[in-house]
Amino acid sequence: MEMDDELDTGPIRVVLVDDQELVRAGFTMVLDAQPDIVVVGEAGDGQQALDLLRTTAADVVLMDVRMPRMDGIEATRRVVSGEWGGSGRAAGGHGGDGAPKVIILTTFDLDEYAFAAIKAGAGGFLLKDAGPAQLIEAIKAVHSGDAVVAPSTTKRLLDRFALHLPDTEQRASGALESLTEREGEVLRLVARGMSNAEIAGRLFVSEATVKTHMGRILMKLGLRDRVQAVVFAYETGLVKSGQSGDAW
Repeated sequence: MEMDDELDTGPIRVVLVDDQELVRAGFTMVLDAQPDIVVVGEAGDGQQALDLLRTTAADVVLMDVRMPRMDGIEATRRVVSGEWGGSGRAAGGHGGDGAPKVIILTTFDLDEYAFAAIKAGAGGFLLKDAGPAQLIEAIKAVHSGDAVVAPSTTKRLLDRFALHLPDTEQRASGALESLTEREGEVLRLVARGMSNAEIAGRLFVSEATVKTHMGRILMKLGLRDRVQAVVFAYETGLVKSGQSGDAW
């Protein structure tokens, strides 16, 4: 439809969800200054966010974790699964699966909450003190489906998450065995927080080749996106907390 074509080329529509009005105001000032991003709504808790998404078209949701009434973990799960009380997709949404992408906003003292939100389907996460450039880059990356959000932050947070992960190495050994040696190598590098370009340089291959390997990894392991692949690598012990990037 002509309307859909216009939406596909329009700015990235963002909904801000945080119980602190000043935080939302700060993000709005930064994002509305960008020509290709527009804030289309704000909510003070998870339930308000779901109510808003029934009538407001959004591509990306910036979601706080700890909020009254409904926290960011449950809200993320419902947004990703399409459970906001509507038709299963955001009004006017034009993402590949219809649901908005979710970026979790977190701080170091909320590690367990952030990890649970990632497992609930968030496309990435940022620290609340991230700079404007990092915030904008994260929104664009998640909107494009890359789910590469602040690799260095990913590494630091997942190093901390690993302390809380169950030992599932035996359970996942069969899944890991389905990967080729090169695919396993790519997964380790992704889990250590490296971007596709960095992995390509490390392995002396093209970035397109890295993307092909990632697609096969996700398919073989039954994972939704890159973030889930990182979590899987930590859960299964493929990468352990405290390893350096040159451990292999």
